[in-house]
Amino acid sequence: MRIAVAGATGNIGALTVAALQRAGHDVVRVSRSLGVDLVTGTGLDAALAGVEAVVDATNATSADPEETVDFFRTATRNLLAAEERAGVRHHVLLSIAGIHRVEGNAHYAGKREQERLVAAGPVPWTIVPATQFHDFAATVASWTERDGVATIAPLLIQPIAPEDVAAILAEVATGAPQGHHPDVAGPEPQDLVDMARRTHQARGRTVKLVPTWTGLFGPDMAGNALLPGEDAHIAPTTFDEWLATG
Repeated sequence: MRIAVAGATGNIGALTVAALQRAGHDVVRVSRSLGVDLVTGTGLDAALAGVEAVVDATNATSADPEETVDFFRTATRNLLAAEERAGVRHHVLLSIAGIHRVEGNAHYAGKREQERLVAAGPVPWTIVPATQFHDFAATVASWTERDGVATIAPLLIQPIAPEDVAAILAEVATGAPQGHHPDVAGPEPQDLVDMARRTHQARGRTVKLVPTWTGLFGPDMAGNALLPGEDAHIAPTTFDEWLATG
């Protein structure tokens, strides 16, 4: 199959490209750095020529809710319109588990808008909601680290290996549209603070972690808010196994 991956130079996008290529598929990489801009639409029609399925693994970095929603809205509308013109038969969206249970987070607001457009759009679709990735804790700590001290929310999550997410996306893209896919998650719940501590330890770093609900993640994310649904697809790689790989 000829399959396009939007956000192909990002973490999950690059892994998805590799998974599809290992399976023998013809993969088109879609990224602004490669001359295809989802916001302006530049290069989209040429990139999607002959494409049968598209995996959307794009991401937004702004913390402003309006900017984030606008990015996802514009990029998704442009991508879906180009897919319709090209005759694409399957749009696969990587989303986030739990976004409909949490308010006030800019990124989640953008992903909700993205899901809404895909579900109402002209191209048959599958939305794959994933829990946070194994490297999420260290990434969150890096956002606030100053002089060896970082604040971090004591979130309860069920993290998944990025490679496992990519494998699931590649498998879904080669099949028939499913609509809402079950949440995908790792094998076991983890505390974000402990994950950050153990990741820093594995990397030979010493960072003092200060648990707090002030910042990007508030009390509305406490408890089970970010855990997967009961019918979740459980991926095999544990957090300990991921740490051991370095």
